[in-house]
Amino acid sequence: MKKSNHSARLGGFLLLALLCLEFAPMAHAGGEEFSLCAKKYPDSNAERLKCYDNAQAAATVSYLPQPEDDEETPPAAGTAPVAERSYLTKAWNLDDKASRDESKLGRLMPHRQSYLLVRKTGNVNNQPASPAIGHNTPTPYDFDALETKFQLSFKADIGSQKDVNFWGLETLRLWGAYTQQSNWQMFNTRNSSPFRETNYEPELIATFGTGSPSGLKLVNLGLAHQSNGRNLPESRSWNRLYLQGGWEWGNTSVMARGWWRIPENSLKDENPDITDYVGRADLVARWEPVDKSQAVAILLRNNLNLAKNRGFMQVDWSMPVALGNSARLHAQLTSGFGESLIDYNHRQNTFGLGFSFREW
Repeated sequence: MKKSNHSARLGGFLLLALLCLEFAPMAHAGGEEFSLCAKKYPDSNAERLKCYDNAQAAATVSYLPQPEDDEETPPAAGTAPVAERSYLTKAWNLDDKASRDESKLGRLMPHRQSYLLVRKTGNVNNQPASPAIGHNTPTPYDFDALETKFQLSFKADIGSQKDVNFWGLETLRLWGAYTQQSNWQMFNTRNSSPFRETNYEPELIATFGTGSPSGLKLVNLGLAHQSNGRNLPESRSWNRLYLQGGWEWGNTSVMARGWWRIPENSLKDENPDITDYVGRADLVARWEPVDKSQAVAILLRNNLNLAKNRGFMQVDWSMPVALGNSARLHAQLTSGFGESLIDYNHRQNTFGLGFSFREW
């Protein structure tokens, strides 16, 4: 019995010690505030007691575990739900909610659409050509009209600055982005199913946020390089600086961009007339209803030359399918010049069907 009582007393002492260690930080946190209350209200018991209560409550709240930076705190019962982040807000992190640690590289985020399609063209480009010397294919290739097309595109936040306050622009965020588009002659087994074309496009983008809930929400200043990594005569590449604005109204967003091609040495320019075909500006309009049952995006590109006007149009439509939370059935229709770099001066119409991944 004595041994049992001794064990009980020892257990009680240990429990008391643990409780003291547990609540010691809280007591210490409120100690200084209590002293300030006594000095502040030496002659008023009621005011001093009220000050004590406020200090104790503040110390208790500060001691409670806080959520991680990237966790969302659920709304309290009876309060209005937090408004969902809009498409452009999420795409360019305009509210700074995706950042966890400013000292680290941000997580990879979607940039342009990523998809896998089987597509068919109405005009196969079997003999690519360019005005540059040595860039004309001497012998036609044996390409099929049916091929597989896929695109991967992502970006990462590499730096940000709040409270810019310059000409109506409030925030600045710097991105590194990468897009790769490939056209694979998957069904051309007689020629070992070659990759007909792959375009590589790294970008450096500075995003200025306006802080506006609708209308003009961002301005992008970008530097882009695009090339296909091929040898002569199929080599194509160019560099450009662009200015882009982003507008949003409800479920509709518009991104409009104009660019200036960085000049190259005429002896090294592989496609000197690329702006006459691929153009000098583009516009992307996107719509998605609240229930996210589908999404429609339209890309329009133009050379802005009324005398010799050339352009390109691409329509993408997608809807969820029963293959997981990310997969979407995806259809794509294109018409015009510049469906890929090797086809920059080749006009064609294409239609593709396959799958894409949710942008958000």
